[in-house]
Amino acid sequence: MTPAADTPPRKFPVAETDAERRAIRIEIAVVLAVTFGLSGASAALSLLESALSPGGVGGQTVALNPSRATQSTIDLLFQLIGATRLLAWAALGLYLLWRSGIGPRAIGLARRLRWRADVLPGLALAAIIGIPGLGLYLAAHALGVSVTIVPGSLQYWWRVPTLVLTAWANSAAEEILVVAFLITRLRALGWSENRSLLASALLRGSYHLYQGLGGGIGNVVMGLIFGRYWQRTNRLWPLLLAHALIDTVAYIGYALLRGHVSWLP
Repeated sequence: MTPAADTPPRKFPVAETDAERRAIRIEIAVVLAVTFGLSGASAALSLLESALSPGGVGGQTVALNPSRATQSTIDLLFQLIGATRLLAWAALGLYLLWRSGIGPRAIGLARRLRWRADVLPGLALAAIIGIPGLGLYLAAHALGVSVTIVPGSLQYWWRVPTLVLTAWANSAAEEILVVAFLITRLRALGWSENRSLLASALLRGSYHLYQGLGGGIGNVVMGLIFGRYWQRTNRLWPLLLAHALIDTVAYIGYALLRGHVSWLP
């Protein structure tokens, strides 16, 4: 890696006083405590619990987007609340960056998507991450270091659109907070691009540990690829599109295929 690749872009301001640096550290700590930081700690505890349970990690199951209530309407409202919470996390990151003088356009969220600059790279990133990610899950499951993921039911008419909404909400929360917000704020503290990238990727991996070591490692790799792409291009839309597509296929495609193809656990 060249030294230039590890140098923060000039247009992102760096804190110059101890008071500014302290405020940014507090901001990062509060945001992570409210969002993915505690999720990472919770996921690590879930992994430990799975490892200590009879059958180990490989003997456990985790449901993706499970039903939250026996009544359909109440379940729908719970699902919508969950998606709204994730979108609020994304909005929090955008707001805090905006308050510091860094608007959405500065982090690569232009109002108009471009086919060549955003959509095609998003599709490519989805393939680069999604296809090997499925292989990693199958391998980790076979080795007993990944839980069995159980897809949510599609029995109600609203499940498919709600799962698509949840996929986009997950994508917005993770890519805005874990990539754009965290790396930008670490830049302001004077962290190098490599160090900021590693912190972002490790955070992403931590809150996926509930899936087992395979899920954690796979998401660290995803974080390294996504984070570096953003650092080099400063375009966030491709990450949002790729992540939303990967999650949509995982949520809906897995539910449709499980039980009909022999190689899916």
